[in-house]
Amino acid sequence: MDAKEICLRLADAAGVSGDERAACECACQILGQSADVHIDRMNNVIGRIEGRGKRFLLDAHIDRIGLIVRGVNEKGFVLFDKCGGVDPRTLIGSEVEIFGKEKLFGVICSVPPHLAGDDDKLPEITKMAIDIGFGKEEAEKLVFPGDRIIIRNKQNQLLGKRISSAALDDRAGVAVLIKAVEILKKEGFTADLTLMFSSQEEVGGRGAKTGSFANQADEAIVVDVTFATQPDVGKEEGGELGKGPLIGFSPVLDREMSLALVYTAKEHGIPYDCEVMGRSTGTNADEISVSAGGIKTATVSVPLRNMHTAAEVIDTDDIENSAKLIACYILENGGKENA
Repeated sequence: MDAKEICLRLADAAGVSGDERAACECACQILGQSADVHIDRMNNVIGRIEGRGKRFLLDAHIDRIGLIVRGVNEKGFVLFDKCGGVDPRTLIGSEVEIFGKEKLFGVICSVPPHLAGDDDKLPEITKMAIDIGFGKEEAEKLVFPGDRIIIRNKQNQLLGKRISSAALDDRAGVAVLIKAVEILKKEGFTADLTLMFSSQEEVGGRGAKTGSFANQADEAIVVDVTFATQPDVGKEEGGELGKGPLIGFSPVLDREMSLALVYTAKEHGIPYDCEVMGRSTGTNADEISVSAGGIKTATVSVPLRNMHTAAEVIDTDDIENSAKLIACYILENGGKENA
């Protein structure tokens, strides 16, 4: 499969934080063609390719943001809260799917502007409600507190190499690692490699904490998305779509690895930019770098527009170039004998 097909197939799965099983099973089907795969107790997808010498860990989170059911009110409307960094501005009037006893369609209620009066302030998320068309008794038979909810979206091909979908944060990162493994296997790498599609990143990185402890490595590379330039987001705040991955520099990250990634990109003509973070990275690198006795960690980030919405946008050239960068780095830094 090409990068676009992998991204869209992964992004079509549900997999809200803490209930990642559907996305995990999808990822296992794809990665299982290249590695020994299992799902651990934290819903991390772990892919292993045993080798010699340096141990590498590659991580991208498998969970997506969504909503979580709080209960059903006396009129049968479903009450909910955030599950991850949902932007309430994007919710009013949205179509949703609730993963209850069966998958249910619903609509988040919106007060018409004619009736809103002077108070057009966005309601708190816990004051919003979903209409599924049932009264209280019928709704409670199908919906239970803790059920996950996703915003419905339509996947689209934009012009050029760009695609739009929900959940590209961070199914795009998962696609990068799948493509990187394809390259490594073609090139005959010999190192010991663990791939981790980790759970619960959007609610604190718990999957990465346990997974990196259980699969300790000498070096780790974390792939996530980062902000892309668009109206009101300038070059100083994000990368440009189609201009390659962003290599991270942060106190959390290993500077030698970051510089080596830059060197690799230059040597192989891979477009890239640098992303400087003065404190933590806001990715799983923050957890993995301090796992066990510490793991040298770097980040490679894919530019993405409209983050945490149902219409995220990436350029699949950035997927391909990120995969190439990671594969070349591993081959040249202990991943291949006589490299």
